[in-house]
Amino acid sequence: MMVSAQFRRPYRSFLYVPADRPEMLARAAGRGADALIVDLEDAVAEQAKDQARATLTAWLDTLGPSPHPAVWVRVNNRPDRLAADVTAAAHAAIAGIVVPKAEQPETIAAIAARLPDHASVIPLVESARGVLAAAHLAAAPRVDRLALGEADLAADLGVEPSPQALEFLAVRTQIVLVSAAAGIRPPLGPVATDFTDLAAFESSTRAVHRLGFGSRSAIHPAQVAVINRVFTPTPAGAAQARRLVEAAAAFGRAGAGVFVGDDGTMVDEAIVRRARRIVELADAYGVSPEEA
Repeated sequence: MMVSAQFRRPYRSFLYVPADRPEMLARAAGRGADALIVDLEDAVAEQAKDQARATLTAWLDTLGPSPHPAVWVRVNNRPDRLAADVTAAAHAAIAGIVVPKAEQPETIAAIAARLPDHASVIPLVESARGVLAAAHLAAAPRVDRLALGEADLAADLGVEPSPQALEFLAVRTQIVLVSAAAGIRPPLGPVATDFTDLAAFESSTRAVHRLGFGSRSAIHPAQVAVINRVFTPTPAGAAQARRLVEAAAAFGRAGAGVFVGDDGTMVDEAIVRRARRIVELADAYGVSPEEA
């Protein structure tokens, strides 16, 4: 099966869109996000759940092959809702399913088995049990990356987060660690509910980026440009990464496992691996080293 580019590219930003708001779905593709999370869960009132599924299916049927953000669907991880939600979301146009309150790898495996061949799963870790099961969730079938939901996690733990969210540092580090160990993409960072203070949002986004997260979720379109800016390599950074990758290939052909970089420091495979990730992002989002 030929997999469309929007399913393969390394996303920087995910924008949540309520599934029961057709007018918002119609505008979502133009908001600048790399991926959309069409939400059947918290953004939809209980009495609107059935209508939201119908609206989702009708909207997915309108998506053609032309480029558009990758579409993920957040389902309700509840016995009375999950099966119907997955049935509605298992459409050829989706990139995958976001599973909230993920705690059991068996649930992830069962959902993955019902999806189109190209589609993946993002377990959303937002409970104490989910944190403790994170390594097993990361290793479940067809998991693309983990995501962290700190609002629900704070309620579960009884935590009162500070503006710097230091209370979540250990959990954030664990999510990055288990993702790397499982060989999946770096995790998706948590939302910030204050979408008016974009300077603070940029600061917190840079913090999760430094910790090893590969992307972040937005609850408002105003946050998308900030996320994209933080997670996009600079032209200078892209140029340096390309030089490292090219030099590593040349030294590898000559039989050298390590070499000295332009800045006089020793370069080994670990440094080159990070450079390859930067080049992948730069290629995906058109960052030209000639601009450096």
